[in-house]
Amino acid sequence: MFADRAKIYVRSGKGGDGHVSFRREKYVPNGGPDGGDGGNGGSVYFVVDEGLNTLTDFRHIRKYCAENGQEGGKRNCAGKNGGDIIIKVPAGTVIKEAESGKVITDMSGENRKYLLLKGGKGGNGNQHYATSTMQAPKYAQPGQPAQELELLLELKVIADVGLVGFPNVGKSTFLSKVTNARPKIANYHFTTLNPNLGVVDLEDAKGFVIADIPGLIEGAAEGIGLGHEFLRHIERTKLIVHIVDAASTEGRDPIEDIYAINRELEAYNPEIARRPQIIAANKTDMIYSENDPVALIKAEFEPQGIPVYAISAISGKGLRELLYAINNKLAQLDTAPTIFEQEFFPEFHFDVSNEPFTVIYDEKAEEYVVEGPRIEKMLSYTNLESEKGFKFFQNFLKENGILKQLEELGIEEGNTVRMYGLTFDYYR
Repeated sequence: MFADRAKIYVRSGKGGDGHVSFRREKYVPNGGPDGGDGGNGGSVYFVVDEGLNTLTDFRHIRKYCAENGQEGGKRNCAGKNGGDIIIKVPAGTVIKEAESGKVITDMSGENRKYLLLKGGKGGNGNQHYATSTMQAPKYAQPGQPAQELELLLELKVIADVGLVGFPNVGKSTFLSKVTNARPKIANYHFTTLNPNLGVVDLEDAKGFVIADIPGLIEGAAEGIGLGHEFLRHIERTKLIVHIVDAASTEGRDPIEDIYAINRELEAYNPEIARRPQIIAANKTDMIYSENDPVALIKAEFEPQGIPVYAISAISGKGLRELLYAINNKLAQLDTAPTIFEQEFFPEFHFDVSNEPFTVIYDEKAEEYVVEGPRIEKMLSYTNLESEKGFKFFQNFLKENGILKQLEELGIEEGNTVRMYGLTFDYYR
């Protein structure tokens, strides 16, 4: 059974506690502290495995935990670090925070390994707390707690071209003729119950990847049938090839079929509906009527800028012309893969949401100063040089009420704000 969604629980390892102990040797009756540090907890990593193409494994194992760090020991012995856990997923897996549905990372493109949850840092042993006035500290630092999340994994196949159309219009036959894919083919609805990928190799031209999106029906965008399960796989494609039964072998109107599928795409995601389309009028070998249905399809859609190609997936007629038209269209489009941007930041979610901060005006320096553990940690993992990182930084200031506090202190446009060595000019 093809699986393209899974819900799992992940947890990093807790840091080991620091140890409290003192030297106890024969000729050292009042030895100093020698408690060792706790080991660091293991982290949770996601890694792309090229040998996987479904999320089936996650239907059997739903809980993934890294090891905890061990407690420190006597004689300055540090505790052992906890082992990391590496979770393997197929390329194209989008990892989301389950409750909010926000994207954490997209395991596509160059993103082959991703640190999702960092293990807790081990606590310091009591040896670190000896001072001139406190030579026998009976305190050690506890290890940092583990981090845990419920995740939603979604596999969105990576293909240049998505085939759409009603069930039984010949998509699987088309894919088997033009690519190395071997989908199961039979004469009944919903034969294809999982997306099939195939690579098209053309002479003197760059190849491309086609995804056969299982047959849609009206109401798919509302989840009728298997709509949502399949529509997500078209989200990365650059070009949509709409295969239609031009011969009306099942009594449907091919023009109305095209409009019906386009309505489903619009309802699911308007951005997808706006992507370039090519219509492949299939089953032309079975047309026996005097009125040419292909001509009617061309008259309806080519004025809208959608080219129409007459083909027969069974006989192979018209396939070469269609494939080169697809290749030429792809050459005109942006070749960068579609990557889903990060919306949920686990570091912020765990580390800083409850940490304190202060906002003051430094009259001597004539600067507004924002500092505190929450600010320091946020800056440590935010890349302010990237557009995405700077946008997150701005949202952080707004959502945490920092901008509001600056305005209450009377900040004006052009004034300087300082945060741990970084300075910014304030603008509304």
